[in-house]
Amino acid sequence: MSRVVLLSASPSEGSKTEALLEFIARRLGQYGHRTEFIKLRHLPAGPLLSGDANDGLIASARDTVAAADAVVVGSPVFKATYTGLLKVFIDLLPMDALHGKPVLPVLTGGSPAHVLALDYGLKPLLATLGASSIGRGRFVVSSNILPTTDTTPPSIDESVERDVVDAIDQFDSELTVRARSCTHVEAAAAESLITAPIATDRNPS
Repeated sequence: MSRVVLLSASPSEGSKTEALLEFIARRLGQYGHRTEFIKLRHLPAGPLLSGDANDGLIASARDTVAAADAVVVGSPVFKATYTGLLKVFIDLLPMDALHGKPVLPVLTGGSPAHVLALDYGLKPLLATLGASSIGRGRFVVSSNILPTTDTTPPSIDESVERDVVDAIDQFDSELTVRARSCTHVEAAAAESLITAPIATDRNPS
């Protein structure tokens, strides 16, 4: 089980980007992962724009990212790339903030014409933070995302649902492999402590 943080870079309440992230969180939860949202629009605008990393809410968000095993980053496409809200938060993270963490990037937009923003905008941004691996990610046209209602959870139009689910499943597979690898390393370290010979002074004075 991994702890996965989902970063929402949408400035709008009830956005399609957040519906997509909620869909991803629900599926990751079904696989046993713990998920936690950070909605960047809830961070204080003044400290964000002035680069105040010591602000309490921003420091807490930075700590949450640092403690995560993996990160999902979601943003709508504005002006052919991710939102400025995401950029100002990323600017407040350490350069190695994503080191050792698998990352799944997702973008939403009104037209398939924005699909290249994933490879030429969001992924290079995340690479600057040292992500250990960046998943192929997905761009999803907003009209294919069905938000939460009073009676139903968020869903994806069946025409693209399989593609989105495949991306989530690949991400889950990577998390599972990583968790097993960490377990083996920890077990080997523990075994070495148990079996390591104890040095003794053969000629005590």
